[in-house]
Amino acid sequence: MKKEIHPESYRLVAFKDMSNDDIFITKSTVETKETIEVEGVEYPLVKLEISRTSHPYYTGKSKLIDTAGRIDKFKNKYAKFKK
Repeated sequence: MKKEIHPESYRLVAFKDMSNDDIFITKSTVETKETIEVEGVEYPLVKLEISRTSHPYYTGKSKLIDTAGRIDKFKNKYAKFKK
């Protein structure tokens, strides 16, 4: 294994699923400017659109996600490249 290629700055970080407000804490090196207080302790905050608690694969429930806006934005952006 190569030495000195892995980061040393692992710390506890809070990840928040914005679709259902679930928060889980794990070690990470991700950089973030936001913080959140969980059980009296302040952690760096990373906001997620989807996580294990809201993903249909893990929950077994189908969930309608609004992608029409994304598709329209994509089509408008690349319409100028059509021949």
